[in-house]
Amino acid sequence: MSLNEHSMQALSWRKLYLSRAKLKATSRTSALLSGFAMVAMVEVQLEPDHPYPPGLLIAFSACTTVLVAVHLFALMVSTCILPNLEAVSNVHNLNSVNESPHERMHRHIELAWAFSTVIGTLLFLTEVMLLCWVKFLPLKNKNDDDKSISSGQAAAIASTCIMVPFGLVFIIFAVHFYRTLVSHKTDRQIKELEQVIQLQNQLDHRGENDDLKSAIHFP
Repeated sequence: MSLNEHSMQALSWRKLYLSRAKLKATSRTSALLSGFAMVAMVEVQLEPDHPYPPGLLIAFSACTTVLVAVHLFALMVSTCILPNLEAVSNVHNLNSVNESPHERMHRHIELAWAFSTVIGTLLFLTEVMLLCWVKFLPLKNKNDDDKSISSGQAAAIASTCIMVPFGLVFIIFAVHFYRTLVSHKTDRQIKELEQVIQLQNQLDHRGENDDLKSAIHFP
């Protein structure tokens, strides 16, 4: 096996392990968050006598449905692809990496990982905020005036004030992480390209030296 083929196989194995780790994280995260969303939808108790704003109920229902659908899609992708990667990674043979579908299914793996970690997490934060409004909005003390903010509204506003800055921090971190990861991959590719160029130059110089030696020893 040549050095170039060995490097390509090592790179393919690294991609295989990374894809497997992403699918495992996607599977665990999606199962947990979708289960929590379903429990929140079932266990929430609406007050039949309280006039809920229609937009709040529609937003809560839509957010819960989209959240479950996004995580179930990511879970389906990870469930379908992960067994194939596990079967290949458990075989102790360097050439078995060519049988893995992680290269062809790379876009599906990245899509499932983005759905589970980025879109799904943002929807989960929105779900918690809407759940606080649905749960605490009907609460009202006897001493509260109709014009003043009730204790339930104050609790819902407090949760919103906490969740919105945290959501912004999450978005900033996601963008920073993505840019840092892209920069790291770019630097690694540049270093690998420089190593390949250096190796090619060494091979060219070795070939020239061999030709020169052959010319000197030629009678």
